[in-house]
Parts: sequence; C-alpha cells; structure tokens
Amino acid sequence: MAMFGIIVSGRLVQTEFQQLNERQFVTVIPDADNINHIVVFLTGAIPFPEGFAGQVYFSWPDPNAPPNWQLLGYLSNQKPSAIYKISNLKKLHEMGDYSNLMFGQSHIVHNAQIGISIEPLSNIQEVPSSESAEAQVTFAQKMLESFMNFVLSYSVTQQNMLPNPTMTYVPLSTVQSWYTNFERRLQQNPNFWKS
Repeated sequence: MAMFGIIVSGRLVQTEFQQLNERQFVTVIPDADNINHIVVFLTGAIPFPEGFAGQVYFSWPDPNAPPNWQLLGYLSNQKPSAIYKISNLKKLHEMGDYSNLMFGQSHIVHNAQIGISIEPLSNIQEVPSSESAEAQVTFAQKMLESFMNFVLSYSVTQQNMLPNPTMTYVPLSTVQSWYTNFERRLQQNPNFWKS
C-alpha cells in the first residue's frame, strides 16, 4: 500500500516511493526540467503515526553532482496534500554543500527527486509561502528600479563632465551590469542575498 503520491501536470499519478529506512522515502521525477508545480499528498491508505508529520524535500537534477535537498514544506494527517511551486527553486550550484547526504545518497542523479522524511510534529519546519517570496522579489525589484532611476538622474555625458580630482566616477554600464546580474539572481532565488 502506498502512503504517498505525487502529481505532475500532464502525467499519471505516481505512488512509487522507495523506502530508504523506517522514516525516509524517495521517488524520482523523470524529465523534470519543465515542471512548474508539483502536488504531494497522502494517499489515505496509511496515515502518519500520532504526533508525526512528513517534511517534503525536492532535489533538482544536476548531472555533475549528488542530490541537494531543498525543503518545500510538510504534510500531516490534518494537511494531507500540498501544491509546491518548484520552477523558481535554486539550482544545485547555488546551494553550496547544504544537505547533500540528506537521504543517504551521494551518487550523481539526472532526475529530480522528492524526499519525505517522517518527523515528530515538534521538528516540522514551516517554509515561507511563495506569496511572501514573491513579495520579497517585488520589493527588491522596486528597490533596484528606484536605485537605477536615482543613478540615471545624475548621469552626464563625458563631454559635459567637469573635471574634479576629488570625485570618483563609475561608468553607468558597470552599474547597469550589476543591476542586471542582481535582478537575475533575485529571480532565481529571492533569498540569495541572505547567504
């Protein structure tokens, strides 16, 4: 009897989870590059033991590295299903060495994976909602736009510059390059600036 299931849009329901030990389960999601959302759920056949829930993790495929687990959220008997947006999660090279051996694997994989770790309710971690992450992105983008508008309001052409040996000048293209890189990184991971 399957305890967990996943739904990827356009695919059949998947309930084949490999049990790694008494509290950890993993399933493979083939061809995960174009997946935007995934539904993870309890099938109803087997409930969590009293006082326990399941932390749900996701690992993006990376052909050159072992799995790197990112916490998506949790399932419980009171919250038996959840939809997770995975299209904006960080790729492995942005993660560092965090939790590479979470589910006992250190070999390279080419497919995404969902891992579920059954934990006492007291150990369950909440993940900020995607709405708060989107609000952070929106705020940061507005801040960047304000900064760029401010910098641009002081721009002058080279022929209009007055020589001043006490002033330091930064080419506008340098600021634009920084802005573009910062915005790209923010889109990939709204929390990259915390590390």
